[in-house]
Amino acid sequence: MTQTTTDLSLQVERTIAAPPEAVFDAWLNPEMLMRFMCPGPGMTTPKVEVSPKVGGRFDLIMKKDEDEMLHGGVYQEIDRPNRLVFSWESPFSIEGSQVTLEFREVTEGTHVTLTHIRFPNEESRDNHQGGWTHILGVLADTL
Repeated sequence: MTQTTTDLSLQVERTIAAPPEAVFDAWLNPEMLMRFMCPGPGMTTPKVEVSPKVGGRFDLIMKKDEDEMLHGGVYQEIDRPNRLVFSWESPFSIEGSQVTLEFREVTEGTHVTLTHIRFPNEESRDNHQGGWTHILGVLADTL
């Protein structure tokens, strides 16, 4: 049986030298999102709007050179500072695409596990794997 595209998922983990509350809060703070939500070198996030409540939306623009890509989603679960779940809407996502962030306190700070489910194809999943890995690295450097 071949894997259907909707079964594709990815997981990225990173330990960040900051308390769980600070790492969690960064994901709901527009100024912080502008600083770290950059999936690759040379990219910026010049505009972010956040309504940080269950059912609230976030919308952001990722920019590289003159290309602007709108991304957004709806917060489905907000359990500070343990877990954050939101839908993921982008030019490269499909219906039901979802991101779950889990934050666990460790001696070094916070261990973050990011799980992203439902991709249109393996290339999209692999591109997102690189993007999320880069984003968590920038977040670690920012905090």
